[in-house]
Amino acid sequence: MVRTKDPAIRSLLIDRAAHMLSTRQPITLRSLVAGTGVSTMAVYTYFGGMDGLWKAMRQEGFTRLAAELNTVSPSPDPVHDLAALGAAYLSNALANPDLYRIMFDAGFELEDTTAADATLHHLVLTVERAKTAGRLRPDIDPLELATQSWTIGHGLASLVATGPLPHQALAHGIPLLTALFTSAGDDPGQCHHSVKRGWRPTMPP
Repeated sequence: MVRTKDPAIRSLLIDRAAHMLSTRQPITLRSLVAGTGVSTMAVYTYFGGMDGLWKAMRQEGFTRLAAELNTVSPSPDPVHDLAALGAAYLSNALANPDLYRIMFDAGFELEDTTAADATLHHLVLTVERAKTAGRLRPDIDPLELATQSWTIGHGLASLVATGPLPHQALAHGIPLLTALFTSAGDDPGQCHHSVKRGWRPTMPP
């Protein structure tokens, strides 16, 4: 009889390994499972070994991010949605700071690169909607503006979720995104209103 794998055990091992890496603890099979109530065999059962665990950690970071971005439903205001996607990106980083550190470490391979590509794809599609709605200039390159928006979110996430700045620094996202989208053609007043409504990162409990 084939036993069903418990996703809670998989998440437990991934989160524990990510935390150990972030705190510079040496990771071995025994140290990883110490105090968890599972055996070293679980690493092979769920990941095929330590190499599989490294890949799964980075992949899990993007999987959780994709799930968070999918909570942002398209609204009639695409500029609001751009800000909301940035807020969702930050919410994921704040909720999973250890995994966030690993997500962009190219030293670990990804099992499926589409999860990482989806992050930027969400933004590109929303920029295209903003152009269609007349909020941005026709000559704006969606990929370029999406990348610039992502850079703002990533910078704040790195400095707040895994860095030295307090959560209050997240408020800088409003003027930064407003300036970016205004420079791309949006009306300053309307832009600020849209961004302020969308920029609401969820703080961890």
